[in-house]
Amino acid sequence: MDIKENERIDDLEYKGLKIIQNKEGFCFGMDAVLLSDFAKELKENSKVLDLGTGTGILGILLCGKTKLSKIYGIEIQEEVAEMAKRSVKLNNLEEKFEILNKDIKEIENIFEKLSMDVVITNPPYKIKDTGIKNGKETKILSRHETTANLEDFIKISAKLLKQYGEIYMVHRPERLVDILSLLRKYKIEPKVLKMVYPKKDKSPNLILIKGIKGAKPFLNVEKPLIIYNEDNSYTQEVLKIYNKR
Repeated sequence: MDIKENERIDDLEYKGLKIIQNKEGFCFGMDAVLLSDFAKELKENSKVLDLGTGTGILGILLCGKTKLSKIYGIEIQEEVAEMAKRSVKLNNLEEKFEILNKDIKEIENIFEKLSMDVVITNPPYKIKDTGIKNGKETKILSRHETTANLEDFIKISAKLLKQYGEIYMVHRPERLVDILSLLRKYKIEPKVLKMVYPKKDKSPNLILIKGIKGAKPFLNVEKPLIIYNEDNSYTQEVLKIYNKR
């Protein structure tokens, strides 16, 4: 496997899966791991679309955690998409996981005859021209709505999902109202909401949302996920997610 000077291979500590990452670029965080666990009950033989796949972390983990039939990862950044392809090859997942170097706003025609069972996405959290920008372009594109915004992600999901298809998303609590209103706008009903707290006495810093296209209204708010104990060790639930207990 060809590894470049500024790259490293990280062990995902799950079924021997590994991922190639750029040490100077945007590396996956806990949000991707939590989302893969949140979506692990997707139906057997599902066709899955990963919008904004980045390094391919979500798709690689879902290939290990589920019995999906095929997952397509869409990534606009050529360098990142190429690295994701090498990670797919590293894990011998070429038949299950296909990386496409495309803008999500340009993929409708590619999949027009292939409706998806599931869309999974960890989109950029920050609205364009807000917050502090890191100088490296790959980090800016990963964190800010530079090339596509939240509505673009939800709109294309609605177009490509089959009726009663599912979308799984991780985002920030401050965007919750935007997410819920946009899901409803595009006929995707929010069905499950899980709040993630760094500690039990802190405010949530992540949200996990599941929506179903064409479903009837009913939102199940699950018990929160607490990341750290008071002594800064991981809680038992997080250790289980990371396969450490």
